[in-house]
Amino acid sequence: MTMTKFSKIAFVSGETAEAEQAVAELKARYDHSSIEDADVIVALGGDGVMLQTLHSTIDRPRPIYGMNFGSIGFLMNEYSLDGLLERLELSEENIIHPLKLKAFNGENQTLKALAINEVSLFRQSHQAAKLKISVDGRKRLAELICDGVMVATPAGSTAYNFSAHGPILPVGAQLLALTPISPFRPRRWRGALLKNHAIVEIEALEPLKRPINAVADHHEFKDIRRVEIKEDQSISLRLLFDPGHALDERIINEQFFYS
Repeated sequence: MTMTKFSKIAFVSGETAEAEQAVAELKARYDHSSIEDADVIVALGGDGVMLQTLHSTIDRPRPIYGMNFGSIGFLMNEYSLDGLLERLELSEENIIHPLKLKAFNGENQTLKALAINEVSLFRQSHQAAKLKISVDGRKRLAELICDGVMVATPAGSTAYNFSAHGPILPVGAQLLALTPISPFRPRRWRGALLKNHAIVEIEALEPLKRPINAVADHHEFKDIRRVEIKEDQSISLRLLFDPGHALDERIINEQFFYS
């Protein structure tokens, strides 16, 4: 088979000895390049390594093919030393867009970050958070008392969102999940599905008594008074999966798995 899709490969790994050893073996067998010059990045580790790699290359996105050396590895393929070039050539691509967070704190500062999985707001003290939620400029929830709330992308819908009883979203659904974390009032509110172009605004009520944090993946901001969250469709992140192992297929499978 003549390889034409990717000619320059960069290898990255997590900090485990097993992943680093695997990268050394891959570099010995396959030609490798720097990340700056690569056509494709092969990342070895867990989903955390994939997220770190996506964030570190977000200014110059390139296809990323993950191989699992973590626990779950939802965003990763199975590891094998053999046949990498063939697997890359036959791989299927999923495009995902990150969320853009704009947060305003108690010192009137504007803080910005990007999130590939989710943007979350959390109570900062023993007091429950009290929040007001608007979508596209229209107030939808006058008061939510909870431990927090999140907006999740389809790629992140099987992560923290799922553990908080949020819905799993197929990648092509063009939706976002708005999911409460331990809601107290309204007691039966379980969240909402929003169009991916929606602008979500969340305001902290009683922020001095009930301070909140905002977290975009691994970026955390304290003493937040208000946030605006929307999908940044100007950034397209490319994930590669083996045939039949694509992200949308894995999301479907997750909905039928119980253990």
